[in-house]
Amino acid sequence: MSGPIWAPWRIEYILGDKPDGCIFCDKLPLEDGPENLILLRSDPCMAVMNRYPYNNGHLMVMPMRHVADPRKLTAAEWASMDDLTCRCLDALDATMHPDGFNIGTNLGKVAGAGVEEHLHRHIVPRWNGDTNFMPVLADMKVIPEHFVETYRKVREALER
Repeated sequence: MSGPIWAPWRIEYILGDKPDGCIFCDKLPLEDGPENLILLRSDPCMAVMNRYPYNNGHLMVMPMRHVADPRKLTAAEWASMDDLTCRCLDALDATMHPDGFNIGTNLGKVAGAGVEEHLHRHIVPRWNGDTNFMPVLADMKVIPEHFVETYRKVREALER
């Protein structure tokens, strides 16, 4: 048997206080950077790293406006979300070289939305063989790189 799995950022989520407000709207006045995981703002949308990722490089694209229903997005918000999604895919390809991606939006708690009240699109890089015995048998995912280091790499690629 090998040593323990170290994923210190997970305990913050498990034991931490949950904010009363919207976690995405609360980011708007904050500075871009690794401490806030804001990768890029492209009015009227932004891209942020996921603090509690499903996989290395997991990030999210969302409108800055507090809206839950995609049918209420403006044409400019749709275009910005799509543009940011493509820019993030390019940055993740350049820095992490995944074999594919899962891209999706969970609408409603029953669909898996952790934050129902603010629409957001997940972009999750995937690699051949990234589903192994850990998630299948132990219901656990191993993330080998700290998300702040991933943030740094992706942010540099987005700035190019």
